[in-house]
Amino acid sequence: MPTENCEAVQNYYIGVDVGTGSARACVIDHQGNIAGLASQDIQTWRPHPEYYEQSTSNIWNSICVAVKDAVHQCGAPASSIQGLAFDATCSLAVFSRESDDPVSISSPDFTTDRNVILWLDHRAVDETKIINATNNPVLDYVGGAMSVEMEMPKILWLKNHMEPGQFQDCKFYDLADALTHLATGKETRSYCSAICKQGYLASATESRAEGWQLDFLAEIGLEGLAADDFGQLGGINGQNGQYLSAGQCVGPLSEKAAASLGLVPGIAVGSGVIDAYAGWIGTVGAKVDLDIIGSGDEREQVAHRLAVVAGTSTCHLAMSDEKLFVPGVWGPYQNVLFPGAYLAEGGQSATGELIRHVVESHPAYAVASKAAKADGVHLYDFLNNHLRQEALQKTVPHVSYLAKHFFFYGDLWGNRSPIADPDMTGAIIGLKSDLSINNLALHYYGALEFIALQTRQIVDTMNEHGHQISVIFMSGSQTQNDILVHLIASTCELPVVLPQYVHAAVCHGAAMLAAMAASGDSASRSKDLWTIMGQMSKPGRRVDPTTDADEQRLLQAKYEVFLDMCFRQREYRDLVDRKLRAVQ
Repeated sequence: MPTENCEAVQNYYIGVDVGTGSARACVIDHQGNIAGLASQDIQTWRPHPEYYEQSTSNIWNSICVAVKDAVHQCGAPASSIQGLAFDATCSLAVFSRESDDPVSISSPDFTTDRNVILWLDHRAVDETKIINATNNPVLDYVGGAMSVEMEMPKILWLKNHMEPGQFQDCKFYDLADALTHLATGKETRSYCSAICKQGYLASATESRAEGWQLDFLAEIGLEGLAADDFGQLGGINGQNGQYLSAGQCVGPLSEKAAASLGLVPGIAVGSGVIDAYAGWIGTVGAKVDLDIIGSGDEREQVAHRLAVVAGTSTCHLAMSDEKLFVPGVWGPYQNVLFPGAYLAEGGQSATGELIRHVVESHPAYAVASKAAKADGVHLYDFLNNHLRQEALQKTVPHVSYLAKHFFFYGDLWGNRSPIADPDMTGAIIGLKSDLSINNLALHYYGALEFIALQTRQIVDTMNEHGHQISVIFMSGSQTQNDILVHLIASTCELPVVLPQYVHAAVCHGAAMLAAMAASGDSASRSKDLWTIMGQMSKPGRRVDPTTDADEQRLLQAKYEVFLDMCFRQREYRDLVDRKLRAVQ
């Protein structure tokens, strides 16, 4: 999707986004315009129902295809590319300390070239329970409990299933760090690394020094990782390891990597990030007149901006200058994006998947799909249009009135934030025997409303614990849904800003990290990230909350019902469990 002739500008930068199913490469110019964007699928293996495995060799090959395609779209010579950076899912990649080759994570034989345990792999359920039973203070930094999708339980699972010598030869990377290593040969780690966020404190506290927390590792049975000054995890910062904030220059692109990517050796490679954090970079810098905060210094406004990166799942990212702990919210993590600043990460585990499930499981799905195809529109657009037409027919001012007595609670995959309860489920009040498209549209709207109401719950919880969120910057595939965006703005009573590259915000953010790395001859001499974002972020579009007083009152009432459904469910479970215990 070139936006201008690449040959008219001298320098270009490449961001590579490695998602769950594909690798995307984005080429931007010095003003942040996207000049090339390409993707290539990644292979995933499922040897068991709850196992998801990938290969860095396969991922790297996909990256190479995507980078070459994006540069070809741009039309600029490879010599004009000055920087490269990666973002990736928070998946665990394993290599040999001795040979630097991939190490198989496939049990029971461990003989494949699959060396990545994907983030959504759930093999480490027992290990997760062991870790959470410790109640170690390190768990405060992950909202009070580890998730089975995190890296530390996966490392413990490998220890429990590998031969001891094989495990001791492993070195562990967050996937973005592994890709940076493949590009440079350097053994750096990013403060953003998911492994770091689960066992490494970036700043000293009254009781704990910066670095890997040996007491925590010992409690969970991984004290052996302390050998060789924590060499398997990346070492000790400034001693046998180096830890960098996002976009700081790791080093030059190696000759081997450059040859496979079709680039020139020696270009700057920036420290990478988790994909959601790249979404923060590509989202919160969108230029728009907010008229909210009086300070003319945009850097001071960062703490007021919540990034909502919404695709299959949704991440909620907020910056602060203070260490703020929020129940059910991961963090605070220091240095991950700005040196010294803290980042907190809330989330809804499966929002896009929730909408899909609700729609596709309804009896009217096939009829609605056929009608949408006949109209030449996406099914969600068809349902949005159907809701608007029904609102007109019933002479109500907005579609929200159609669902005033329909109450949908959608934690079908448990709750990540803000109550961090994996046992949460869904509930509906207002079920009828109606099998029509009207009823499908109602259930669909209920799912959208739930996503917005839970977003408010997350925002309110974060603000109650010291954050100062006053505007939402949103990107990802869900921003295509204008009813959902309106609901989020109106429910939270906050403006929502959509960046120009709303579907490529993550890739665009990674490319900004590449530009930052290339802006100086070392990590200390590079431009800071906010300066880069100011130069390369594009104009955004603002969506304001409803001004309809009746709709405001309706959504407030729906929020009160939502909270009651949320906490009442837990009371029901506790009531049944108490009765059963009394009988036993």
